Parts: sequence; C-alpha cells; structure tokens
Amino acid sequence: MKLEVFISKKGTKVVKATSLHAALQLPNEQYGKNVRKWLKEVYEFEDGIRRPSPLRDFAKKPSSNPVVDEYYLTVRLAKHIALNSNSKVKQKFANQLRQSQNEKIEAEKAITTNEVAEVIDIARKMSSIAYQAHTERLHMDFYKSKNGTPVNWWQYRERLMGYSEDFWKEGALSTKELAKGLSQRELLINVDKYETIRAGVVDYYMAMGKDEQEARRLGDLAKMFAEKLGLEILDDRNDTKPAASRQREARVRDLKQSKTQQALWAS
Repeated sequence: MKLEVFISKKGTKVVKATSLHAALQLPNEQYGKNVRKWLKEVYEFEDGIRRPSPLRDFAKKPSSNPVVDEYYLTVRLAKHIALNSNSKVKQKFANQLRQSQNEKIEAEKAITTNEVAEVIDIARKMSSIAYQAHTERLHMDFYKSKNGTPVNWWQYRERLMGYSEDFWKEGALSTKELAKGLSQRELLINVDKYETIRAGVVDYYMAMGKDEQEARRLGDLAKMFAEKLGLEILDDRNDTKPAASRQREARVRDLKQSKTQQALWAS
C-alpha cells in the first residue's frame, strides 16, 4: 500500500488522517482516540518544538459523516506522527513521506486566452454522454496503440482519473451501491455530474497525445467552467432527457465482467 499525497489549493502537500491511520495498520476502533492524540502531541518542527497548529499543520475536512472526523495533515506532520507511532510499518511510510516532502512541486502552467476558449468549447461538447463515450474509446485506442494490448486499461484509467476507494466513499457511495451494476458514468453522475465532463476532457487530451499531468490540468479547468456555466449532462445515446433524472434506471450494457472495479468503467 502506498500512502496517497494530495496538493492543497495553497500548494501544500497533505495526506488524509484516515489514510495514514489505515496505512500504519492501527486498529480502526482507535482512530478517533489516535487522531486527538496526534493533534495534541508535541513534535520538533523546523521552527521549533511545538504542538501542531490548525490551518498551518492540519485542517479539518468538511464531511457529511457524523461518526468519523477527517483531517488533512501536512506531509511533515504525517511523517512525525508515523515515526512516533507504535506501527510495525512506520519506517516504510515515514521514508515515503520524507521523500514526498523533499520533492519539489512543479509550478502550474499559465493558461492562455485561446486555451480557455478551447477548453470551454470542449466542456460544452462533453455535456453529451455520447461524446464522452466516443472520446473514452479514442483514449482506449490510443492506449492500445502505445502498449500493443488493452491489458490493464481499466486499472490505468482509474489511476489516471484519481478514482480511489476514498473518492467513492466521499461521494457517499457504499460498497453495496458500487456492486449494483451501475456504469461508471452513472455512478459519477450520482457523486458529481460535472466529473463526467472532466473525465471526458481528460480522455480527449490523452487521445491527442498530451501527458497525464497536462490532460488532468485541462480536465480540471473544463470541470470548473462546466460548473460556472451550469451545463446539463444529456444522455443523448437514446434521447435528450437529462442524465441526472435517470441515473439509477440504466444498467451496465457494454461490459459484463464480474469484478466491481472493471464494471465501474463500463460505458
């Protein structure tokens, strides 16, 4: 297991407290107690020995879960927590966090006026589910042309889009719901309908030969524009009825694998 590191809006590297707790293989029932201890403990930071400071070393994540409090911890604090824990695997994750802490964050590329116009135009096109499915197939064909085989396509695309188990849980989808046979697109509409536009744009630019980081950047921009414009997602494969109103009527049509991870990617 590799601990996932995120970049906050301020450019700070952070990890989720729940993910760190799970990675350190600490008992689930002790999560609340351990987190409270982590945030009250004293550590040696670069600016001195002190307790973690809110909004500086950690931040509470807004959540609809009334039972489990989620926090974003800076990589530096997470490293200290790992080293001070009783975990048998603490050295492994402390080393990973140390490496991540030392890696530089690349500066974001400035967006041009022409690029804004292009991304808005593509975002509008991606309000069509038929167009989303088309670009997904183009991306798959490009992947096959580079690798000579479609093996691991679904796992690759899941990693590229960032659809981890935590992503679905944050969208209030349970394991039971994930196994119902709804397509990936239908699940996304239930979690965040504009994410389908982002995924379509990432597929489009990957099929055009962009690198992963650039494709994701443009996909994020398209999603932001789609939200601002209030675009509606239309399932025009059959008619123009808004997809959100029929999200739980359709079932997986194109892919019938038994594994949930594979079924999630059906179009």
